This record gives sequence, structure tokens and C-alpha cells, in this order.
Amino acid sequence: MRFAFVASETSVAQQARRKFVDRYADTPPHEADVIVALGGDGFMLRTLHAYRETGAPVYGMKLGRVGFLMNKHRLDDLPGRIDRAHAALLHPLIMRVTCGAGEVHEALAFNEVSLLRQSNQAAHLEVKLNDAVKLENLVCDGILVSTPAGSTAYNLSAHGPILPLDSNVLALTPISPFRPRRWRGAILPHRTEVNLRVLDPAKRPVSATADFHEVRDIRSVLIRQQTDHGVRLLFDPEHNLEQRILDEQFAPD
Repeated sequence: MRFAFVASETSVAQQARRKFVDRYADTPPHEADVIVALGGDGFMLRTLHAYRETGAPVYGMKLGRVGFLMNKHRLDDLPGRIDRAHAALLHPLIMRVTCGAGEVHEALAFNEVSLLRQSNQAAHLEVKLNDAVKLENLVCDGILVSTPAGSTAYNLSAHGPILPLDSNVLALTPISPFRPRRWRGAILPHRTEVNLRVLDPAKRPVSATADFHEVRDIRSVLIRQQTDHGVRLLFDPEHNLEQRILDEQFAPD
């Protein structure tokens, strides 16, 4: 089994990488059977983006502050752990942003696509699902569309629902909604196209972010799930992502 070891820039992760390379050798990512990511959840997201096209599954080990997508760090028996691991298939969201001068930007998100106001003025957004306008004017600090894997991240902090990994749904969650005040979001079929339009971009500018890729001063955003491509995350049986998402719904505050 050929491993490619990638690590965050922290000294702890870099030191761990050297030990793994000494023990198991290292292979370029495009030739590896498994990519082993050493760091936290933020580094895992960057790894998924960087090596998505290799087709290799990714096995993470926690060497950062947050490790929801990671397994426990342990040097011994890596091939055995990989053989026993469970695979979770993640489909990213694709964000297509149109800006003021008509330029178009595209980016992928494995966690969420979020829109946020850029000034002290609340954002005014039109919310359209599959060409049907559902909210003519949502007044808010922002809004996000989350995948099941990302539902325990920013989405949960914004009081959005936790989604089971195999649920084939997306979460549409407002951030500090002002009008309509009682709207708390929606759970959407995963094939839904979400179109968000900024109603007053000159006075109330808005940015859009897909994971860590930000575009500012936007006019509209089209968001849909990319169902024809996905990445495989590997988890130890005792650290199954689907079970962790289920358990998170019963975790105390």
C-alpha cells in the first residue's frame, strides 16, 4: 500500500509527518493508494480540494484543534487501520458567482457556501429554488447552504439542522434573520438549485465564500451539489463519521 503523507504547517504536524515517512515511506499524491492528512479539519478541507482529482481516498489524523473529520493520531499499524476503515463519500457544492461587472467565478465547497454582509448594513437577498422565488426579500446578516458533512460546522453555529451523512439533503440556513423574523431556514433535496440574488449591492454589499474561497461585491450566486464527483474519507470503525453526526445531535451544549 502506497501512502502520500501531507501535513499542516504546525511543528507538531510536520514532526509527525517525518515519523510516518520514516516508518512507511512516502509516495507522490498522484501515485498513492491513500493520502494521509495530518492536521485539523481546516487542513483536511484544503487536502480534499488539493487532491480531489487524484481519486485517492483520504485518511486524516487529528493534529489540530478541531478534528471532526479526523481519526486519532497513532503511528503504529497504519496499513491495518486503512484496511479496517469505513469510507464516507462526500459530494461537494459548486458555487457560481456573478459580480458587478459581469465576471463569473466558480468554486467548490465540501462544508458550505455562505453569503455575508460586508458592511454595517443588513443584506437584502432574494431566495429562489429551482427558478421559483421563495423569499422576495430576506433581510439578514447572511445565509448559507450546507452539505451533511458540513452541517456540524458553521451551519450548526447558525442554528441550522444537523444532517445525517446519507440523507441526500442540504441545509439552507439564515444568519441572524431580521425579516421574515420567524424564518429559520429549510431542508432541501440535494438536487435543488439555490439561486441567491443581492437586491441592493451598491448600498448593502455582500460576499460569498465556498469553504475558504471568498468572492466580494457579488450580485448573485447559483449553488448546486456536484453529484457526478465525490471524495472518499476513511474513518476508523470507532470514529465513523455517520455515527459522529448522529451523536452530535444528543451532545450537551
